[in-house]
Amino acid sequence: MYRASDEVDNEEWLAELETAADRLGLGTDARSRAADLFLSVNPDTDRSKRAVLGAAVYAGALMAGDRRSQSEVADAVGCSRLTVQGRWKSLLEEAGLEPPGW
Repeated sequence: MYRASDEVDNEEWLAELETAADRLGLGTDARSRAADLFLSVNPDTDRSKRAVLGAAVYAGALMAGDRRSQSEVADAVGCSRLTVQGRWKSLLEEAGLEPPGW
């Protein structure tokens, strides 16, 4: 869970999330889930935030049934596909969710 102040503190990153979601053509549910995941984990360093943002967009889209490839998400967010691949399951676990077993 996150605080309302986390949204204000991460306004720039949430704007980047929206830009990436626009590029991917994601729906409202996917955007909302991605933002919730990002804010729930809320990494301390800016260096970590891009990786978490990519993982959150991928996982949020997956959860909303608005699936995109890891490569598409990585390109839209500005990180590597391997970053998305390596972070999305652990992101779900950190947020208190159970990732799929496949």
